[in-house]
Amino acid sequence: MSESPSAATTLPADEIPVLRVVPQPSSANVHGDVFGGWIMSHVDIAGSIPASQCANGRVVTVAVNSFTFRQPVFIGDLLSFYARIVRKGNTSVTVNVEVFAQRMGLNEVIVKVTEATLTFVATGADRMPRKLPEVGNES
Repeated sequence: MSESPSAATTLPADEIPVLRVVPQPSSANVHGDVFGGWIMSHVDIAGSIPASQCANGRVVTVAVNSFTFRQPVFIGDLLSFYARIVRKGNTSVTVNVEVFAQRMGLNEVIVKVTEATLTFVATGADRMPRKLPEVGNES
């Protein structure tokens, strides 16, 4: 973890989260810290949403380019997952995902807990790579 617990921030004002979830006790270890794998699976789901929209259909995760846990996540935190496309190829879409935790309590604190970059590939019904659809007049 690379930031101090006092690294409070705010949620991105100009974006809407693609996913919001509250971890439950089954997602944590005996000390109340949420498993990293649980967070990773939700990051993958969040990243797939804009990738699927861009691909107009099925996508598969082909790479986790980077993944950083900045702060622990606790049972009862309200997690907001923000995902944006940062690169489009012929068949692939690279998505950046940022995760913020709203620590629930008397004084609400918001911290960035995770950031990741994932690459997805559009696939057809045969599960083979397919070209991304051309949208409008992109230059």
